[in-house]
Amino acid sequence: MAPLIFLLVTFGILLVGNKFFFKNKLSLSFTGRAALSVMLIVTGIAHFTSTDLMVEIMPDFMPAKRETVYFTGVCELLAVFGLLVNKTSKLTAVMLIIFFIAITPANIIGAMKQVQLGGMENGLIYLIFRVPLQILFIFWAYYFGIRINNQNK
Repeated sequence: MAPLIFLLVTFGILLVGNKFFFKNKLSLSFTGRAALSVMLIVTGIAHFTSTDLMVEIMPDFMPAKRETVYFTGVCELLAVFGLLVNKTSKLTAVMLIIFFIAITPANIIGAMKQVQLGGMENGLIYLIFRVPLQILFIFWAYYFGIRINNQNK
């Protein structure tokens, strides 16, 4: 839930700020990418502050779970910069879409194990919210990072 709140609140603040402070100099694409970047800062940091819980949501067969959690946290933090730089934003958006698809099984596993992380403790009912949320993140990365990217600069 926290990632969604950070995404939407940041997007709203940036839309209002763009209108009243930046005189509409920020493109809608940049605004959406910046909001996604703030969300990724929060989720990326969580990889280092909630590492043990994130290790729990990984498939049992996966080796180097802790290292993978750290690696994906670094990837999320690097994606922040990739989204904000016009030359790399489309590629970053594509990579984030792949990433969001790839981590979906971990969310399912976390819900099945009822890991005490971000609502997963509610079990399979959590997936009623999380799966559409994951689809929203995928759509958001596509729409703001690829579809309307570089329009109305």
